[in-house]
Amino acid sequence: MRYLVTGGAGFIGSNTVDELVRRGHGVVVLDDFSAGKEENLAEVRTKITLIKGSITDLEIVRRGVQEADYVLHLAARTSVPRSLKDPLETNRINVDGTLNVLLAARDAKVKRFVYAASSSAYGETPILPKRETMHPAPISPYGVSKWVGELYAQVFGHAYGLENVSLRYFNVFGPRQDPGSPYSGVLSRFITAFLEDAPPVVFGDGEQSRDFTFVENVVQANLLACEAPNASGKVFNIGTGTRFTLNQTLRLLEDISGKRICAKHEPPREGDIRDSQADIALARELLGYDPRVAFEEGLRRTYEWYSRAQAHAHARTKST
Repeated sequence: MRYLVTGGAGFIGSNTVDELVRRGHGVVVLDDFSAGKEENLAEVRTKITLIKGSITDLEIVRRGVQEADYVLHLAARTSVPRSLKDPLETNRINVDGTLNVLLAARDAKVKRFVYAASSSAYGETPILPKRETMHPAPISPYGVSKWVGELYAQVFGHAYGLENVSLRYFNVFGPRQDPGSPYSGVLSRFITAFLEDAPPVVFGDGEQSRDFTFVENVVQANLLACEAPNASGKVFNIGTGTRFTLNQTLRLLEDISGKRICAKHEPPREGDIRDSQADIALARELLGYDPRVAFEEGLRRTYEWYSRAQAHAHARTKST
């Protein structure tokens, strides 16, 4: 089988590419490296085809999708704060870019289009856990843009017969998530702070909760979604079904690191959702999804990965 992975040099994308290569599949990666890194593909670089380009360029997308059986569309502008700062650019990448990938997938007659959707589509609904039957009510341009991608995918299914599955990811974390950006995931920033013996920054009181989902679980869902027989046209939550507050998470990191570090609290960020938790019953039933890595185990693995990466970076700096 041959897969096109848009955003394949990114955090979730490169982890997905690694697993596809491990299973012996042909892989084409399309990435403009605005967020992804070529080093994320270092271990598989000789086994894949890499196209440097943006999903906003329809002709490049058409080139990438040639002979693909499946499209895993993971490329996106992924930040809520950045979308509030620049909604036009978020729309250009996440909506116009997704439409380009759908057009190319339709014309190439791929077997299925799998879309990286987002739990941000739910918005600030007080009911937990979030179920796919809830009406979306996003509160940020990012949330709107990701929901529109779902709608476009379903329309392409109805209008053109393009099989499609949308996966609403819940707070994905793990190795290769970039802590260097102000828009990066909270866990990557927390872990980096612990490694540097610096106070982690918490926006608000720290009692906000998230269904933190280890990237290995998301990779499993991505690949299941390509071939699950009764999944086309549907939207699935991809999380763990549990939630942890940021304060609980900091205590876990204290246990993992053996350090006691006081957090620095700053005002809540605009567009942030207070609580999030996935109902994953539908994904279990129709995809066969089973999140095998629990949050605590994923957090430990992620901390160890960042610790090794930091040690490697320091050794490299010394040698130069």
